Amino acid sequence: MNTAILSQAATQARGLAMDAVHACNSGHLGLPLGCAEVGAVLYGGGGLRYFPDAPKWLNRDRFILSAGHGSMFLYSWLHLSGYALPLDELKRFRQLGSHTPGHPESFETVGVEATTGPLGQGVGNAVGFALSGKRAAAKFNTADHVIFDQHVFALLGDGCLQEGVAKESIAFAGHFGLDNLILIYDSNDVTLDAMAVKTQDEDAEAYFKSQRWDAVTIDGHDLAAISAAITKAKSDKNGRPKVIIAKTLIGKGIPQVAGTASAHGEGGAKFIDEARAGLGLPADEHFYVSTDVYAHFAEVKAESKKTFDAWQETYNAWAAANPELAAELNAGVAKSVPSDLSAKIPAFAGDYKDATRGAGGVVVQALAKAVPQFITGSADLYGSTKNYIKDGGDFSTENPGGRNIWFGIREHAMGAICNGIAYDGIFRPSGATFLVFADYVRPSIRLAALSKLPVTYIFTHDSVGVGEDGPTHQPVETVSGLRVIPNLDVIRPADAEETAGAFVAAMLRTDGPTLLSLTRQTVPLMNELSVDERRDGVLRGAYVAKKETGDLKLILMGTGSELQHCIAAAAELGDGVRVVSVPCFERFDRQGGDYKESVLPKACTKRIAIEAGVSGLWWKYVGLDGKVLAIDRFGISAPGNTVMTELGMTKEHVVEAAKAL
Repeated sequence: MNTAILSQAATQARGLAMDAVHACNSGHLGLPLGCAEVGAVLYGGGGLRYFPDAPKWLNRDRFILSAGHGSMFLYSWLHLSGYALPLDELKRFRQLGSHTPGHPESFETVGVEATTGPLGQGVGNAVGFALSGKRAAAKFNTADHVIFDQHVFALLGDGCLQEGVAKESIAFAGHFGLDNLILIYDSNDVTLDAMAVKTQDEDAEAYFKSQRWDAVTIDGHDLAAISAAITKAKSDKNGRPKVIIAKTLIGKGIPQVAGTASAHGEGGAKFIDEARAGLGLPADEHFYVSTDVYAHFAEVKAESKKTFDAWQETYNAWAAANPELAAELNAGVAKSVPSDLSAKIPAFAGDYKDATRGAGGVVVQALAKAVPQFITGSADLYGSTKNYIKDGGDFSTENPGGRNIWFGIREHAMGAICNGIAYDGIFRPSGATFLVFADYVRPSIRLAALSKLPVTYIFTHDSVGVGEDGPTHQPVETVSGLRVIPNLDVIRPADAEETAGAFVAAMLRTDGPTLLSLTRQTVPLMNELSVDERRDGVLRGAYVAKKETGDLKLILMGTGSELQHCIAAAAELGDGVRVVSVPCFERFDRQGGDYKESVLPKACTKRIAIEAGVSGLWWKYVGLDGKVLAIDRFGISAPGNTVMTELGMTKEHVVEAAKAL
């Protein structure tokens, strides 16, 4: 390891961060300056295995910046390493249309593995990457060919470690023995507002060891110590994830703020002229990188190409020897599923009677056979969420190829880990819990939607029909609260066949997440409609479930378990009534104008919608002349049917409202 050139690279990376933050008068200098030596070893000293010309190389080491506010750290090293991030993009840091946004975005910048905005998310994402790597190795490696043996790195700070999602994820990783995971903890004893002692006094080494991790504390500015710690962490295949606690000086290079909370943000930017001079950077050339440093990284890239080419030969030999495995891997990477997926899910018998969560459990078994890359987990609720893959095996240290993930009571981590699996891009993850606990998963759901990740959420116990558990467990605002997240499809199916269509919709969608809201209470089958009508109707978001037999006078709209009341009411109200099933607002809103008009003709303004939840979002379909039968209050502790009746979720209430219009 050439410590002289790496020291120069660290100094110049500090200069790039100073210049970028100063240019836009915004950003966070503390981490990029404090962790410069860590970056030098990772990207320039053999710490990471990567090849910039193949940024999605399947066997690259992954690096996730959990402390995403320090984004100039990542941008500087991606630029120096030869990724498609030219110096001009660093000069446009945080500007409109640049590839250097305030926090790293995986869909915006080549080389960024994960969109880590809120602190701690990147730790959960890294655990997901590590799980995916373990499962890929178990699934695809053979005795003759090893195509997966990568490591996953994440850089986090005190703020990340204080967040609950990180603690949940760390516990999960330790329990499941993810020894391909290496956290680098930038332990600088500072948070944004104050010195860290103001809010924490945790013994980090003792904490990690208590969670079944290997932990070591080093000088985070000692290149040799950093390199030795990384080398040891990568070589120890002992069933324990690793953490390198790097003691660093936040804002190193700007004496006026170094080591203080003021160094965290852009507070030191006003001192950069003096700081740059102190670092030996040229006064008249900002965004300076020496020819020697560029030359070093060109050499690193050339060596990386040799490693990549050797792996490519191994991969080609593996693919030739294992065509079925290769086809499965390629399908996973391409996110492809059978075009006739719906046909691979058997139709339900005409007398089938169960909750949509039960129907979902049936569908999962067929789906697992048709889509081998589909994996699923639950937050200690498999018995209730019904998404356990029979004969799929449990993911564990002994069985990393298992398809069922036991997340424990860690909903927040479940969401972040599922995102990490989806970022890795080989498997199709899904996670399950009760719908009311979506609030614990919501930050990860939002990031999945923002990053266009095809994660599936299987959330059951979808309404006040939960009954005796009472209002704390009866979601009323939850579905609407999720529907307002951009790029998230929320599907609330009305019967078993709509449930099958909902799972198909989730698998066919590759540009964002899908949330399935399923009942605990039994719902009837809509046998008046064919299987295809119901399944295809879900794909369109809304469809005519019962067409009027005379002149159209009234439209009844429903979703989930309340659709049955619309159908029953229509039979009583006469031949001018149409019933529309609306399982997914988002899918319906994406349809063309002609289709929307065919389902909800503008000429018919007498409309009623019913849902066991808050009313607000329904008015865009109902209009000012219509009525929404909803629950704009919290629920009641009583048997589910009693609660539904008490709160107006009945056929009689629909009939009464229709007659009053």
